Amino acid sequence: MIIIKELTKVFQANDVQTMALNQVDFEVSEGEFVAIMGPSGCGKSTLLNTIGLLEEPTSGQYKFLGHNIFELSEKERTTIRKKNIGFVFQNFNLIDELNIFENVELPLIYLGLPAPERKVKVIDVLEKMEMTHRKKYFPNQLSGGQQQRIAVARALVVNPALLLADEPTGNLDSLHGDDVMNLFINLNDAGTTIVMVTHSARDAEYSTRIVNLFDGQIVSERY
Repeated sequence: MIIIKELTKVFQANDVQTMALNQVDFEVSEGEFVAIMGPSGCGKSTLLNTIGLLEEPTSGQYKFLGHNIFELSEKERTTIRKKNIGFVFQNFNLIDELNIFENVELPLIYLGLPAPERKVKVIDVLEKMEMTHRKKYFPNQLSGGQQQRIAVARALVVNPALLLADEPTGNLDSLHGDDVMNLFINLNDAGTTIVMVTHSARDAEYSTRIVNLFDGQIVSERY
């Protein structure tokens, strides 16, 4: 599903260059659950954002679902991202002014789906998250764990081939964190490919493969 070769990313700020990724080779097969670990500043989020087509590298190759990503136009990459990649973030990124149904519906609006089809898909994913009874609530009326479940629902509503998670339990206590990680296990068992960035060794143990980054390079992997 994901084939990355010699990926390098250099950030330029005034006269200072920072190498976030240094000749990274990385592959993910369909159905895997991969955790990326490493200290702050090691390149974890940069790698995840590159996989998610949010960041363009300085050099290297990236093939996703058979597409040579960096040979595509920005419009083509945006289309692939919207249809195939779901994102879950540490801060939930829900829109306070929208209720739960509307938050989950948003990616389908961006895809141009008609309202009746959107309703069916939203209700279906909320049922899977056991959150249908909260569909008219607003984010500030939910606990942190519930907000993260809604964030996962929003990521899954487009039925993505790949789910990317950046510190998904970072704002949760251990009980709600375990709830979210068990949710990821169930999603992975049902066939969703997951790549997760985490600083938590506890969370990483839920994955099927742990990749360790240090100074922008993969230094170890274990299954």
